[in-house]
Amino acid sequence: MRTRVKICGITREADVAAAVAAGVDAVGLVFYPKSSRYIEPATAVRLVSRLPPFVTPVGLFMDADADQVREVLRQVRIDVLQFHGLEPAAYCRGFGRPYMKALGVGADEDAGTLAQAYPDASALLLDGHAHGQAGGTGRSFDWRRVPRDFAQPIVLAGGLKPDNVAEAVRMVRPYAVDVSSGVEAAPGIKDAGLIEAFMSEVRRGDSE
Repeated sequence: MRTRVKICGITREADVAAAVAAGVDAVGLVFYPKSSRYIEPATAVRLVSRLPPFVTPVGLFMDADADQVREVLRQVRIDVLQFHGLEPAAYCRGFGRPYMKALGVGADEDAGTLAQAYPDASALLLDGHAHGQAGGTGRSFDWRRVPRDFAQPIVLAGGLKPDNVAEAVRMVRPYAVDVSSGVEAAPGIKDAGLIEAFMSEVRRGDSE
C-alpha cells in the first residue's frame, strides 16, 4: 500500500503550490496560537482555496476552547481535525468531522495504552514529543516502539526528513507520514526542494 503524506504547518500560498505539485495527500493548517506556524482563519481560507480535489485540508488544534474550533470550521473548509493536546474523545468527536488524535510517545509513554482512550479516532498520529505537549519539535522517537496491532491507521510523525523517512516507512509501514520542520527553510517557511526530496524518499521506502 502506498504511504500517504501530509505536510503540516503550511502558511503560504507558495508552499501550498509546492506541496500540491509534489503530490501530497493532505496539508495541515495550525490553529494553535502559540505555534510559530499559526495562521488566522482568513489566511486559511485563502490557502484552502488553492487546494485541488483530493488534497485534504487538516485543521490542527491543541486544547482549544470548543467555540474556537467551531468558529474556524464556520469560516474554513476543514475535512479532518487533528488534536494535539489532552482532549478527551468525547470532545474530539463533538464537531461533526473525522478526527485524528496525536499521541506523544517521546517520553516513554506507551502508545497502545494512550490509544485505548480514542477508539473512534479515524487515525492515530504518533509524534516524538511528550504526550500533551505541542508537536513540530523535530524530535524523533524509537520507531521500534510502534505497536503493530492498532485498530486505526497510524500516521508517523516526529523528526522525519528526507534523509530518514525511507527507513521509517520500511520499518513501520505506516498508513501515512506527517512532516513539518523536516521540509522547512525556517519555521513556517517550506522549501520546495525538500518537499520534493521527501516525497521521493517516501516512494523509495514504499518500494523496498
